[in-house]
Amino acid sequence: MAANYNNSAWFYDSLARLVYGNALINAQVYLLKRISLNSKILIVGGGTGWILEEITRIHPSGLQITYVEIAPDMMAQSKKRNVGNNQVTFINDAIENVDLPKDFDIALTPFLLDNFIEENLNKIFSSIAALLKPKAFWLNTSFQLTGKWWQQVLLKTMFIFFKVTCGIEASKLPGIDKCFEENGFKLIEQQSFFGDFIGAKIFKK
Repeated sequence: MAANYNNSAWFYDSLARLVYGNALINAQVYLLKRISLNSKILIVGGGTGWILEEITRIHPSGLQITYVEIAPDMMAQSKKRNVGNNQVTFINDAIENVDLPKDFDIALTPFLLDNFIEENLNKIFSSIAALLKPKAFWLNTSFQLTGKWWQQVLLKTMFIFFKVTCGIEASKLPGIDKCFEENGFKLIEQQSFFGDFIGAKIFKK
């Protein structure tokens, strides 16, 4: 079952800032340096779409972006963003239901993969991986546990909250790094934020 953040669209960004300050934003923006001019980009689970404006600050034109988001209210906010002269195709559906050409240079998954149980993570992962060119980059941000007691407490609280409000299926973090490794992706750069609880990682196919 795909998580649907429609119920949280009106408060999601404000709640994120309240809990994490700018850490969620900084983690995602950190990855954007990997985007080069004229790239074809796949964004899956982009939420309210603020990332589109950050990308446009770096590249005001020359990008082809496909923006896949399952929540209609999140999509509505995303469509209002300033994308400059970049070409953006908005698709309001789950990525596993979408038929797209397999020629993307970059995939961007901001806190998407955390939402799934192990079995469904593999399905979602395969759907995205199949759309990437050889040597494409996958820019992923996820929560991670590095042994600090408060991380487990905060993570459990988040899972309970979003299970109730948005119907996410996960109650613990799936093996995201393992999934990348088993599918032949190489980790080439990473950075941690918010006491190492947030990981921003660049993988290469």
